[in-house]
Amino acid sequence: MKKKLIVPAHPEDKSFCSSLKNRAIEYFKSAGAEVRIHDLYASSFNPVGDKDDFIELKKMDYFKYQLEQVNAYENGLFKEPIQAHMDDFEWCDTLIFSFPLWWFGLPAILKGWVDRVFAMGFAYGNGKGVYENGAFPDKTSFIIMTTGGPDIAYNGGKNGNLDDILFPMHHGMFYFVGMTVLPPFISFSPARKTQEEREDDLNKLTEYLSQIKHTEPIYTNRN
Repeated sequence: MKKKLIVPAHPEDKSFCSSLKNRAIEYFKSAGAEVRIHDLYASSFNPVGDKDDFIELKKMDYFKYQLEQVNAYENGLFKEPIQAHMDDFEWCDTLIFSFPLWWFGLPAILKGWVDRVFAMGFAYGNGKGVYENGAFPDKTSFIIMTTGGPDIAYNGGKNGNLDDILFPMHHGMFYFVGMTVLPPFISFSPARKTQEEREDDLNKLTEYLSQIKHTEPIYTNRN
């Protein structure tokens, strides 16, 4: 796995979430991997999928987003930067989302990336299968994430089970399009940790990344 696409979604470069992302970039490059980064906030990525995604429309009288996605994929009608994001997704063998957990889900800018880049016709549908028959069985995916709440809040606490919280991403996004899905790396409540504890989390991420080849996936289509 030598081609990494990292999609960070944090508005502050000095955040600990960004530090985790930077550690991942450093690790992969030191291991000889190619790394491409689509920093959504830095590029002012528009998360809203609409008519402006397309060079021209198939139907002018009634707009149906998925129908237009299929038409755009078949006829080369996606505008930039969507086409560039799709090209890099096709290029990579590993997709990494890096983000803070906001309101028990993805930041809106990253959810919008999925809406626009995992387009119908390109990532699923129109003759392409899903899940075990998904279009991208040779790709691996995982999450690097921070939370506001402490570990205990997600392990028997009121915030619920993280497996359930991350199910829409692991199952409904990554595995839906056929990718192998690895367990996430999570730094719980870094804002409440000491500098020493945050450094320890960075080192734990390095260890996590070094063991990727031996990590048991959550979902996979590979034998």
